[in-house]
Amino acid sequence: MNREIVVPEVRLTGPQNEQLGIVGIAEALRLAGEYDVDLVEIVPTATPPVCKLIDYGKLKYQEQKKAADAKAKQVVQDVKEIKFRPGTDLGDYNIKMRSIKRFLDDGDKVKVTMRFRGREITHQELGMDLLNRIRDELADLIIVEQFPKLEGRQMVMMIAPGKKKPAVKPKVTPQVATEKAVAATPAA
Repeated sequence: MNREIVVPEVRLTGPQNEQLGIVGIAEALRLAGEYDVDLVEIVPTATPPVCKLIDYGKLKYQEQKKAADAKAKQVVQDVKEIKFRPGTDLGDYNIKMRSIKRFLDDGDKVKVTMRFRGREITHQELGMDLLNRIRDELADLIIVEQFPKLEGRQMVMMIAPGKKKPAVKPKVTPQVATEKAVAATPAA
């Protein structure tokens, strides 16, 4: 900024983004004083470096505003966990499936955990069957990020929401709309 720029000449941009060409550093500083703004180095790696005549405080404010907008638009994806057991009954299974669907609709990833206690670990195929059933039921909604794998006494599968397909609305022609309106009016 201003006197900290040590190159002999710069490519200069004016206060209204007009190109002023390649000028010497002394001329650029004179113009900055004339317009009562700062000489700010925008692209230091270019040859010659690109500088702009702008109020430095205004530039910092604009950069801060852009960063805040980007942060506001950022989507945070949480990881929710649902735990099953090999003997999970149908009622509990349906409730947990509803929760998984709700999490996926909210855009969150889901970690499906199959816990084995005691001798249940000898029947890992029951847990694998249940996880495959979950995967098959949700096949159109999900992307499987991590296929079921055994980690100690639990089997874990990670799923994420799939790409949403836009809903196709049926097109209503003017003739169909008038026929519906005529059918809806009571006969006199």
